Amino acid sequence: MHATLTRSPRLALLATSLGFAIICLDVTVVNVALERIRFALAVDPAHLGWVLNAYALAFASLLLSAGALGDRFGARRVFTCGFAVFTLASVACGIAPDAAALIAARTAQGIGAALCVPSSLALLRLIFPDAASRAKAVSIWAGTAALALGAGPIVGGLLISSFGWRSIFLINVPVGIIGIWLTIRHVPDSTPDAARRIDFVGQLLAVVSLVALTVAVMATGDRGWTNATTVAGMACFIVTGQLFVFVEKRQQQPMLPLSLFRIPAVNVSSLTGLALNFGYYGLMFAISLFFQSVWKFSALQAGLAFVPMTAVVTVANLVSGALTARFGYRMPMIAGQVLAAVGLLSLALIERTTSYLLVACPLIAIGVGVALAVPSINTALLDHVEKSLTGVASGVLNTARQIGGVLGVGVFGALVVGPEGEMIAGLHIAVALAATVMLASAAIAAVGLKPQRIILKNCAMNRM
Repeated sequence: MHATLTRSPRLALLATSLGFAIICLDVTVVNVALERIRFALAVDPAHLGWVLNAYALAFASLLLSAGALGDRFGARRVFTCGFAVFTLASVACGIAPDAAALIAARTAQGIGAALCVPSSLALLRLIFPDAASRAKAVSIWAGTAALALGAGPIVGGLLISSFGWRSIFLINVPVGIIGIWLTIRHVPDSTPDAARRIDFVGQLLAVVSLVALTVAVMATGDRGWTNATTVAGMACFIVTGQLFVFVEKRQQQPMLPLSLFRIPAVNVSSLTGLALNFGYYGLMFAISLFFQSVWKFSALQAGLAFVPMTAVVTVANLVSGALTARFGYRMPMIAGQVLAAVGLLSLALIERTTSYLLVACPLIAIGVGVALAVPSINTALLDHVEKSLTGVASGVLNTARQIGGVLGVGVFGALVVGPEGEMIAGLHIAVALAATVMLASAAIAAVGLKPQRIILKNCAMNRM
């Protein structure tokens, strides 16, 4: 007789959280390593941004198809495959002999990350079918990721100072091995949908469109907003974007079911995710440059400067989960964005002579605000999308978030290039712009989402 295999929901949650956490860590850990990488691999400063955006671009471009792959082949299988690709790509990053090899390996990391994220969120729905327990699980899942995002500069600074820049990638390997084992041992799998097809035409158009947008935004850094590359890239983005919508409307099984956008929670969650990442990723990139270029911090000092923000992230995520379970997702989604916007606006006063305390306080507000909002957008999505479309819907949300991050790095980067005075003035404009985007998103959430008590009432009526 064979012993019955016992699966632990807590260890299953740990597996999905580990996967999401190291993926998010690699989004921000590279920021404090860019100077070391530039000198070690002789990277042209104009191309240095691709070390960041090659990862984010591959991530964003493939998320939608990755969600469909999870529906087609089973969420656990796709999550495990993505985890393995990400881990192997981390090894390739750690041994990269030149800039081209590093950028290629970062692209492979992004592919692995894209396979993991939609499937990890879909798996949470299987592991925790009850809405209240799922809200708490999502808050833990998002909390570990948010902590990893914020801890990236700190972890990067510590690793670089002790072991060199390659260690920031190689540290993923033991975490990946543990996470893959936990997934195989404790995570249940969804039932594969054999009839689900992959929309290759839509995927190709999505990749071309997002690459064009990224190239256009990144070209503004050293050539301005009216240069030929930016104009051509934006034109290509618009044309291929329109073609994408045209194709998706006529597909029997589209990569992106446009009917999803008839659900207010999908639209609001996606916009909120884009706004949060625009401000957060853009700020992480720009403020790291400010710390090292204006305040002359070392990589370790720059990383440690983020401690006040990262120290509050986990607690704020847990609070968000409790608030969401008690009052619904609308309140933390709105309040988090408003608080983060206040923090961003406070940084518009930063100068060379500003004390660190006056920077740390806004960073805390931004960390708490983002950490409050992130779990709520995931919960809103899960509560309003049919189970069969969970993977695709989570892909939509995370694609929006990654696009926000790419745009944030591009826009902030374009504004903070130049001598010290121009960098500081550009930072003022960038944080004010990010705050405006978040406040607009919060206003849309306030108008577009019903108070939770009304939603619960409607759900009860639908069950009658």
